[in-house]
Amino acid sequence: MNIPQLQIAHMKPAVPVMQGGMGVRISLSGLAAAVANAGGIGIISGTGIPIEEMRAHIRKARELTNGKGYIGVNVLFAMNDFPETIKAAMEEKVDFIISGAGFSRDMYAWGREYGVPVISIVSSAKLARLAERLGAAAIVVEGFEAGGHLGTDRPLFDILPEVIEAVKIPVIAAGGILTGSDVAKAIRMGASGVQMGTRFVASVECDAPDEFKQKYVDAKEGEAVLVKTTVGLQGRALRNTFTDSIAGENKLKINKCHDCLKNCSCRFCTLDSLLVSASGDVENGLVFAGSRVHEINDILPVQKIIDNIVGEYFQSQYIEVKKVHRL
Repeated sequence: MNIPQLQIAHMKPAVPVMQGGMGVRISLSGLAAAVANAGGIGIISGTGIPIEEMRAHIRKARELTNGKGYIGVNVLFAMNDFPETIKAAMEEKVDFIISGAGFSRDMYAWGREYGVPVISIVSSAKLARLAERLGAAAIVVEGFEAGGHLGTDRPLFDILPEVIEAVKIPVIAAGGILTGSDVAKAIRMGASGVQMGTRFVASVECDAPDEFKQKYVDAKEGEAVLVKTTVGLQGRALRNTFTDSIAGENKLKINKCHDCLKNCSCRFCTLDSLLVSASGDVENGLVFAGSRVHEINDILPVQKIIDNIVGEYFQSQYIEVKKVHRL
């Protein structure tokens, strides 16, 4: 018994697992390269960092993988520097570009110009069909259980069948995927693979500071709460002093405007709050995390996380086969 082969454009990873592109400064070259070396697909978040820094991380990831792994770049559509960041990543010949929290038609034209596959993160069959028509190499369908900015209030496994039926390109399941049994369930439903973010934050190689990772390990059930970010979307983050201070319609004084978003509510600065947590102050900044973060109990090497997922996948499949034989 083997795990089904995921193929997106030229990419054929050993395991059908894509690592989520988490910003700001959470998934950079360290995490992306580790996932690629472990047989998955790594993603560098280009959101909220200088373009030249992103270029340096792309090159560093190539060094760490000896040019053999698959490395992509994720950029939040809502950012003002979205076009410049995407084009710079494409100039570096990344394996693919991926984007969510809004929808860009232009990035497909840029992808054709630079010869780089493009993947859209969506939360509906309607947007999945549009992305396929525009030339998407694959679709990531993200459910309500995800961390960070959310595009829906519907659970992943409610949306997934609709998106699979709507398109012919590979569909990657995301949001609340934590174990190999989750991977097996998604694949049984027709997904080509999964995207995982939260589990990889609690890894040795993740680029986040130790305080950020430990916040995940210490999280209790119910501590992942919804906040309204200045992007205009709901986001899921771990409750702390900062989330309490922005509850409801509360507004915080902005010391410095980064002028980073196309449209901003100016209630607080989302970018600044993410930079604060990425510096290690996990009480006074946003700590984005998925709904099942409380199930993570340890910080492991990426290879061990991947090995565990594969083992759990086969165990889950074995159990399903035994159920069928009993019927």
